[in-house]
Amino acid sequence: MWRASVVTIFPDMFPGPLGLSLAGRALAQGAWALDTVDPRDHATDRHRSVDDTPAGGGPGMVMRVDVLARAIDAAAPQGDARPRLLMTPRGRPLTQQRVRELVAGEGVVVVCGRFEGVDERLVAARGLEEVSVADVVLSGGEIGALVLLDACVRLLDGVMGHPDSGTEESFSAGLLEYPQFTRPQSFEGREIPAVLTSGDHARVARWRHEQAEATTRARRPDLWAAYAQAHDGSATNKE
Repeated sequence: MWRASVVTIFPDMFPGPLGLSLAGRALAQGAWALDTVDPRDHATDRHRSVDDTPAGGGPGMVMRVDVLARAIDAAAPQGDARPRLLMTPRGRPLTQQRVRELVAGEGVVVVCGRFEGVDERLVAARGLEEVSVADVVLSGGEIGALVLLDACVRLLDGVMGHPDSGTEESFSAGLLEYPQFTRPQSFEGREIPAVLTSGDHARVARWRHEQAEATTRARRPDLWAAYAQAHDGSATNKE
């Protein structure tokens, strides 16, 4: 079973939205498991302190290395090979490829930072992989953790109804997904593209691929450059 352990001072935020829809059904059916560890339970003072003032001065507070290390050790005892991820805006951007790699393993341990961040020594001491979900700063790592776990859980075997649902979507082939349409045929003068109702599956596939290329080229030039390079100039070069 794929297992997620979340280290957070707000354990009541979990499962949160992960308890609903596809992820929630999969959790209830035992396709994956979720547990939380509260660092406050591993503090040593009567106030259950998890933070202190930053060395060198400055605003805010920093999460303590000793308290967090004990919490991580409780979440992932010696011998637990699951990757240990720290949600932080300074981390490497989360990608669909990394999600697929995580899904192929036994699960993850996710550490949620708060305040000004965590003591830097924790990253090295517990081998944390720093992960970011966007170029924004959130109030804590919990929202990022929910994003990461949702991205992983939906790819677990049997979670999505159609086996191809996880393959024909954005990032699956280095491109953004093609536009989608459904009934009614006409909406406020806007029609479903005729090719999609032609019954010609080869034409539909070709149209979808061209649309995926065009959308990626217009919206994500970084993805388009990598895709074009990987395909050695065979990508459509229409402007």
